[in-house]
Amino acid sequence: MALELVGIDKVVDGERWLDDIHLTLAEGLNVLAGPTLAGKTTLMRILAGLEPATSGQIFIDGEDVTAVSVRKRDVAVVYQEFVNYPSLTVFENIAAPLRRREKMRDADVRRRVGEVSDLLRLGPFLERRPDELSGGQQQRVAIARALARSPKVLILDEPLANLDYKLREELRDELNRIFEAGNSIVVYSTSEPVEALTLGGPTVVMHEGRILQVGPAVDAFHHPASSEVARVFSDPPMNLRPAHVVGGNLVLDGGAEIPRPDHFADLVDGAIVVGLRPHLVRLRNEGSDSLAIGGELVLAELTGSATYLHVRSPNGGTIIAEVPGVHSHPEGEHLDLFIHPRSLYAFDADSGSLLASPDEASSNG
Repeated sequence: MALELVGIDKVVDGERWLDDIHLTLAEGLNVLAGPTLAGKTTLMRILAGLEPATSGQIFIDGEDVTAVSVRKRDVAVVYQEFVNYPSLTVFENIAAPLRRREKMRDADVRRRVGEVSDLLRLGPFLERRPDELSGGQQQRVAIARALARSPKVLILDEPLANLDYKLREELRDELNRIFEAGNSIVVYSTSEPVEALTLGGPTVVMHEGRILQVGPAVDAFHHPASSEVARVFSDPPMNLRPAHVVGGNLVLDGGAEIPRPDHFADLVDGAIVVGLRPHLVRLRNEGSDSLAIGGELVLAELTGSATYLHVRSPNGGTIIAEVPGVHSHPEGEHLDLFIHPRSLYAFDADSGSLLASPDEASSNG
């Protein structure tokens, strides 16, 4: 079974929200990854039949469903805001679509609710009402109700976004197991690259209504197809700076010169863009071949688990360093940042396409 999108466009008031989307998704978990306004929700609403595309076709299991209404498509949707019937028990919430849509007999309803509630570990809570559950348990109920009738397509629009960190981690770790037990095409959207990497599976990187890269999430991280993918599939964004390859050397903007790293060996002389992930920018020298770049701190973002230091170099460019832990640095402080050439990416200066990437050990730090 497959879900196929052919030439999907969406234009609203003259503004293009989706641009010529061609995509085939197979049974199992598929991830749409991209920042806010990438077009993920619009695409999912079109998949569900909640709004029409301006042009293009949609096929589910070989059947053209482009003009089929939402009520007649075999699609279930779970949103950020978990929607449950407050007056019904967990059992009745899960059973509702089986009774109304599938017209199942009571014995079959009980069997199916039991299967799905066991899968989502809701068995002890079947007689409770939603307001007696935690946020994570309520979202499990919403997912269980969508899974219960085994739809051909299950759409999850950032379903964990409104849960706290601990609950997100708990559910995220279980989702692959849950979806492997079904036979639906699962389309899961997220704005968090880390979540896409954790979920794994085929990942579609989107930005501004376009598809930038399709494949395993780890490939988008270690081998981004372009500088645009490297920027959007990274939080905080990858540092990108102009540079030149000159003979055996690499000259960064501002004039800093370093020996050409080994993985840049096949690059021809000329302009490129180099990239470096923020977590690989250091505050201390960790090797004789590291390059020091000094600058003025313009912003220190505290995230709780890390500090993002935005440092403006003398030539006007800004470098972001991701430092583990919480660190206090005053605005305007001079900081020396250290980068290692083996961790650099190279992109074409005109097209942005990937020219060279470090090995996975170097890109992980």
